[in-house]
Amino acid sequence: MLSTLKNAFKVPELKKRILFTLFLIAVYRLGSHIPVPGINRELLSSAMENNENTFLGLYNLMTGGAISQFNIFAMGVVPYINASIIMQLLTVAIPYLEQLSKEGDDGRKRLQKYTRNVAIVLGLIQAYTTYIIIRNFNGIADDSAINVFLIVITLSTASSFLMWLGDVITVKGLGNGVSLLIFINILSRFPDTIARIFVSYNTKTINLVQLIVFIIVAIAMIISVIIMSMAERRISVQYAGKTVGNKSFKGQSSHIPFNLTATAVIAIIFAVSVMNFPATIAQFFPKKAWATFITDNAWSPFNDKSVLYPILYAILVIFFSWFYAEIYFKPEEMAENIYKSAGFIPGIRPGKPTAKHISKVLTKVAIIGGVFATIIAIVPVIVQNYTSFKNISLGGTSILIMVSVAMETVRTLESQLVMRHYQGFLK
Repeated sequence: MLSTLKNAFKVPELKKRILFTLFLIAVYRLGSHIPVPGINRELLSSAMENNENTFLGLYNLMTGGAISQFNIFAMGVVPYINASIIMQLLTVAIPYLEQLSKEGDDGRKRLQKYTRNVAIVLGLIQAYTTYIIIRNFNGIADDSAINVFLIVITLSTASSFLMWLGDVITVKGLGNGVSLLIFINILSRFPDTIARIFVSYNTKTINLVQLIVFIIVAIAMIISVIIMSMAERRISVQYAGKTVGNKSFKGQSSHIPFNLTATAVIAIIFAVSVMNFPATIAQFFPKKAWATFITDNAWSPFNDKSVLYPILYAILVIFFSWFYAEIYFKPEEMAENIYKSAGFIPGIRPGKPTAKHISKVLTKVAIIGGVFATIIAIVPVIVQNYTSFKNISLGGTSILIMVSVAMETVRTLESQLVMRHYQGFLK
């Protein structure tokens, strides 16, 4: 990776892209220290420490701790991520959107425009919802109508700015802009996590043996995430030879790669959203009996300290891993594209048998990836509920996101280097 980065700085255009990306990231991090007025940050930060494994905790993680400090970028790019997921699901359900996805670059641009519009609407709704949740945590110092309006407008506008910033990084910088912003957010939490560990050790909350075990488990998780992120299940595809004019082309072999962790992050986000939706609704009615049961009862599957919570969590992660894989990869469409390209999977008949075979492989890959994602997601819950690391998140989901984004960025950089190399060779 270091040699790739060194070679990239030797190419003027790539060096310019890297420096431009770093500049925009610096602008983003500077904005993360601009506070929203009228917030009681001490109470809010304390409340966040006790909600690391909830949807709000994941939300806080993806925004780099912006929720606990409640700065102008408190919502981050979460509305855009939600809008992208919604549009992908609607593309399957609405024929018009499905047709747009097949119309090449113009169709994708129109879908992207719709996604941005949906993100703005979700941003306004989410800004007000965030205000309600923060108020329930007693984090609002000024509850006047003018301040509420100011908070909602500030959060939604800043989120729209980040959406634009991510697009600029994607076009003029290096890598996927939105993914890089999330990557930097998670990375910014590491110094605070390390400081908490040393404070816990110095105050004798944890002993040396517990600290060593914690470090070993963390290293094992990082290595396992890297291995699983590189693992692929490949389906061989054979393309028949053809004749075009006076030229004959021989048949060639290729493959369709399915990454084992391709749907892991989305599956965890979906599962956390479903698990914490009842608890979020319950926060609006704190005095109701059913709300108390959801949030405090030891047998409530939506209480992150109950035994049923990790079981339901695991089932949902595996289910959403399979569900999103079927939607994202579209076996029927892949089988149709293989047939149109005069290709076939050896030993499998074209048409429905090919689609069925791809779907079968996808199911196996999704289940394996879902089980791995479950382990990654459940370990932090177990660590916080049954060990002395109460306010220290092991961050399995954050490791998964960081490794995926880092590998994607390195691949983008390597492809740019290869392209520049071939251009120089052809000249």
